[in-house]
Amino acid sequence: MNTPHADVARGQEPIAYRPLGLATLLRQAAAGSDLTPVGEQLLDYSKTHGNPQVLLDLALVLELKYEKASALAVQELAIRTCRHYRLKAAQTSTPPVRVLALKAPGDLMTNTPFECLVEQSDFQVEALYVDGRLPEPTALPDHDVVLVTPCALDANVEALARIDRLLEGTSRRVLNHPRGIAKTTREAAWALLGHVPGICMAHTVRVGRARLLAAAAGEWSLADAVGSDFPFIVRPVGSHAGRGLERLADREALKAYVDQAEAAEFYVAPFIDYSGADGLFRKYRIVLIDGKPYVCHMGISRHWMVHYPYPEMLEHPERREEEARFMASFDTKFAVRHRDALRSIADLTGLDYIGFDCAETNDGRLLIFEVATAMIVHDMDDPGPFPYKLAQMKRVFSAFCDMLQRAARPAANPSQ
Repeated sequence: MNTPHADVARGQEPIAYRPLGLATLLRQAAAGSDLTPVGEQLLDYSKTHGNPQVLLDLALVLELKYEKASALAVQELAIRTCRHYRLKAAQTSTPPVRVLALKAPGDLMTNTPFECLVEQSDFQVEALYVDGRLPEPTALPDHDVVLVTPCALDANVEALARIDRLLEGTSRRVLNHPRGIAKTTREAAWALLGHVPGICMAHTVRVGRARLLAAAAGEWSLADAVGSDFPFIVRPVGSHAGRGLERLADREALKAYVDQAEAAEFYVAPFIDYSGADGLFRKYRIVLIDGKPYVCHMGISRHWMVHYPYPEMLEHPERREEEARFMASFDTKFAVRHRDALRSIADLTGLDYIGFDCAETNDGRLLIFEVATAMIVHDMDDPGPFPYKLAQMKRVFSAFCDMLQRAARPAANPSQ
């Protein structure tokens, strides 16, 4: 396998370790490559070299091989050794834009996966890990622009608080301030956006295990909390990508769900039927970059829980054709129809980069399922069945890099 450190496999001594990073490893995993040889090379290298960045790459390999516990243990070992890493070196002969990403330790759902967005850029990208357990950093490394990447998870609360304090020491532009990120939890997002004209969101509440079992026993009514009765959609707090997500039709189903779940808390919301006249469900992933919307994908399914990509999109060329048409007309149709709603999301969250999964209701409103800063956005779909995706994703990446470039410019001095 050709990797940036293939000389290690041949027994040669590299001049310097060149990190693989998330984008490279995720691309290999998406292509179906076996990452075991890469992990073995990294493990062998780590035994004879004291570079903790090797351990960061090894942790990524382990997680992509679904060995999460081992991945987190290796990552913690790396971060205990060093908090500050250069993820990407610029190749330009002129002084590069220095992007400093503030990250929290954790799995791939913990931080904005921005590495996929800047993979082909010529930025110098560095990361500083901040959390609530290890000694707190006292200063930021040199930088031109700061990107805050921890998303709105319970595990990130202390990291975001520490980052907020660290940011007092910079005079440079900060993208995705922690105070904006805190607005993207499921319950906070509903409170922020649920009553905005043109937007529809299911009223989401956070309920502990014992109280949810009490609701299943009829001791209190979930309808009183969310304004609607069964069916509900329920998921464990902190889960993503549909893990643990179920649509429950009655109290018996609710009890059975809680009994088999391991979580201590759950998000509960009324189910909103967003199927079209043809019975299909259409879900869109959109990102706002400096307030401008960009579509990343459109999933079409017979099932209400739409994930992308999935067999249905591969089996139905007409659905891929519809996605291609949607992407081509997005700026002049969808983005125009929902202009005010999209502007409200950007303005009310105050975030420079945010993603959300959404649909359209039968009455024409923007139905938002989730807003988050850690949604994965990539160009790794097979270009055979999805030839139209690459050009659109390049637009997204260019917009993100342009935002970083603009943000890195020193602010004008009003006294001049």
